[in-house]
Amino acid sequence: MVEQDTIKLLRECDAGIQMGVASIDDVLPRVRDGAFQSRLKSCKAEHEKLGKEIRKELDRFHDEGKAPNPMAKGMSSFKTNMRMAMDASDETIASLMTDGCNMGVKSLNQYLNKYEAADERSKDIAKRLIHLEEQLTAGIRDYL
Repeated sequence: MVEQDTIKLLRECDAGIQMGVASIDDVLPRVRDGAFQSRLKSCKAEHEKLGKEIRKELDRFHDEGKAPNPMAKGMSSFKTNMRMAMDASDETIASLMTDGCNMGVKSLNQYLNKYEAADERSKDIAKRLIHLEEQLTAGIRDYL
């Protein structure tokens, strides 16, 4: 049970990181403020670093990881494009990123509860990912 919960939690973290990086990539070229852009680049780098750690852990279990849900990814991209078409401001980008981070934090906490038998290493990774999302949300509030 521990191994299965560990793998499942790591998979969800993997998918979440891929969603986060894709979302940042979607908006980054449109960000006008240099400090905001820098914050997003830094967050992306931290996500990618954590993603490598997750893939290393998944490799221990000979698991391929998990891609984001295509429907969720498509809906996210659609929402981003629609909102940006109406108002391509840094405020809109901050709002979109905040919404995405909040959904990520909620999902990751649900997975932590669902996969409670996961090993401590994978739980720590999930908690660090939650912390990254929370930090980004707090760091971009001034742009809302």
